[in-house]
Amino acid sequence: MTTTWTVRDRAGRRLPGYDGHSKVEVGRKLVPAYFDAFRLEVSPSYRELFERAVAQILQREAWEIVRCEPMSHPVATCCGDTRA
Repeated sequence: MTTTWTVRDRAGRRLPGYDGHSKVEVGRKLVPAYFDAFRLEVSPSYRELFERAVAQILQREAWEIVRCEPMSHPVATCCGDTRA
C-alpha cells in the first residue's frame, strides 16, 4: 500500500487537487512558482527556498500537509473520501 499526502484546512477538511506521494510533491502543487524536482533532491539551498515558500503558504492559509492512512477498499481515496 502506498502512503498519500494531502492538504487539510483549519477545519480539518481535505482540499481537493493537492494529493501526492510525498510532502514535496504536495508542496510543489501549492507553490505557484515552478520548482525543479531534481534540484529539490540535490541542492540543500534550493530545497530551503522551496520549504520556506511552502511554509509561508501553509501559515497564511492555516493549512497543513498531512499523511493519509492507506485504505483497504479499492475505491477509497485519501482521508476516507470514497468515490464510485
